Amino acid sequence: MSKSKKTKLPFVYQPIGFVLSWASGAVAGLAFKQAWKAMRHEDDAPTALDEDRRLRDILLAAALQGAIFAVVRSAVDRTGAKAIARSTGVWPVAEDHENGTGSKAAGKAGKAGKRDKGGKRGWR
Repeated sequence: MSKSKKTKLPFVYQPIGFVLSWASGAVAGLAFKQAWKAMRHEDDAPTALDEDRRLRDILLAAALQGAIFAVVRSAVDRTGAKAIARSTGVWPVAEDHENGTGSKAAGKAGKAGKRDKGGKRGWR
């Protein structure tokens, strides 16, 4: 596959990814409401600023909501990426991530290199 196709694909994938992210947020919101209703037999989950709710209930709701959103988003992102790969033959990832450059791994390597040069945080 040509190099230009790999660099253009992430831009093509962006609008699709936006729609998928919006849809996954809506699905996750509905799933959270149903899960909260099943767990606590309440229609509304507490928010961080609810005075009448206990901190334990607020943190439980936040943890459940975060877990559901993460699972739904990952499932939708993965399904969308597979659909793009099937239709174009290319996995929708920027080239930086394929080569390991520009990622968190490269940033950590740079920090480790600074430590090794004998600064205040240097290991000796």
